[in-house]
Amino acid sequence: MNPAHLHLIFNHLPIMGMVFSLLVLLAGFFLKNRIVKLTAMGLYAVTALTALPAFFSGEGAEESIEHLAGVSHDLIEHHEDEGKLFLITCLLTGAAALAAFWLDRKNHRMAANASYGVLILGLAGIITGQMAGTSGGYIRHPEIRKDAAAPQAAPNTQEHEEEEGH
Repeated sequence: MNPAHLHLIFNHLPIMGMVFSLLVLLAGFFLKNRIVKLTAMGLYAVTALTALPAFFSGEGAEESIEHLAGVSHDLIEHHEDEGKLFLITCLLTGAAALAAFWLDRKNHRMAANASYGVLILGLAGIITGQMAGTSGGYIRHPEIRKDAAAPQAAPNTQEHEEEEGH
């Protein structure tokens, strides 16, 4: 398993963790269930931890693919910048979730406000995760880029054979 493979494995964890954590938090708000909200806070903390290997495996992945044909250094650098923003958002969300968890356990009057703050950071995490994930996809998937060329139609084999007299 090379560094690029490791990066591809790790990078999905924080993106999907942000989505799943947000869904659990929204369920906690909808159900007015404190335990479900606290579970979401724990999930956000774990998600923040998964962002670390996703980000730090990126440098090795870059070294593995930067020499390959069709790989743009500019796209890699853009993805790295997006990844830094996503890492920061994940870590902030995880820290806020731990603070919200602690405030709730202490029955602090700011616990409800803290969980709304985590909700906002979680939404930011989904947005920055989408940006990082998409920019990473652009590196090796030109078909998803806005400037992708339309695919060329393959010649009809039967017509081609008839033209050659077969």
